[in-house]
Amino acid sequence: MNSGELKKRIDFIYIFDVKDGNPNGDPDAGNLPRVDAETGEGLVTDVCLKRKVRNYVQIARAGVAGDDILVKSKEISGQEVFINGEIRKMYKEDLNIDLKPKDKAAANKVAEGREAMCKRFYDVRTFGAVLSTGANAGQVRGAVQMTFARSCDPIVSMEHAITVCAARDEEKEYASQVGIQGRKTTVPYGLYVCHGFVSANLARQTGFSEEDLDLFFEALKNMFDQDHSAARGLMSAQKLIVFRHDSELGNAPANKLFDLVSVTKKNGVEVPRSFNDYRVTIADCPFKDITIEELI
Repeated sequence: MNSGELKKRIDFIYIFDVKDGNPNGDPDAGNLPRVDAETGEGLVTDVCLKRKVRNYVQIARAGVAGDDILVKSKEISGQEVFINGEIRKMYKEDLNIDLKPKDKAAANKVAEGREAMCKRFYDVRTFGAVLSTGANAGQVRGAVQMTFARSCDPIVSMEHAITVCAARDEEKEYASQVGIQGRKTTVPYGLYVCHGFVSANLARQTGFSEEDLDLFFEALKNMFDQDHSAARGLMSAQKLIVFRHDSELGNAPANKLFDLVSVTKKNGVEVPRSFNDYRVTIADCPFKDITIEELI
């Protein structure tokens, strides 16, 4: 999917929530939910959200030329994918250059290799990639950039004991293998806000198109439905607010547009436990040539 040149800047706000789950564990903190240590607000990294977009596209566009995913999830594909091998494969199939594992592409072929990787892989032209290892296809700065998502209110991490009632190893004592065998941590409820940016200039460089943008927004709307697990609880996309500019450079600062959106708890709500406990409002836009769309 790579037609229909994207010529105008876009900014967006993505609001999602989690109920009784861990939206993004921190491996440096025993996989506890990520949190701002000073404010207590929950965090979800951009890398986590991009992973879910990749997984959705990998499922929804499987086998479609130009929409392959470079950074594949083994859970989805069942295959071990090595980026350097994919770069060599591209050089051989697209540019007729046969490279061995330790070979480097000629310097005058790197730009062609970079362009071919963008045409071949959706996530490369969308999010960018470091392709300078192995055979070398340069580096790509993606057209879409996203911030960490931050919860609207401080979150609370609740710890739960996990009990096991079936033993596994007959050579070990039965009693030592049953009962409390571990713990899991969940967030009772958290509403998270992420900010995103789509650069028309970078889109032109990578070939990211209007159709690619539609697929990206489709992924944001539906990706949690393809990512359910006991650990993540119930995660849902709640709002996708898009600011469309009328020029490549844009008609207003992104932060001023984001300030138009307010997320507040409804009167009388002290401890929110659902999206219905919040009110999302969009103020009138004071800037010319800005179109605001609510895709969710």
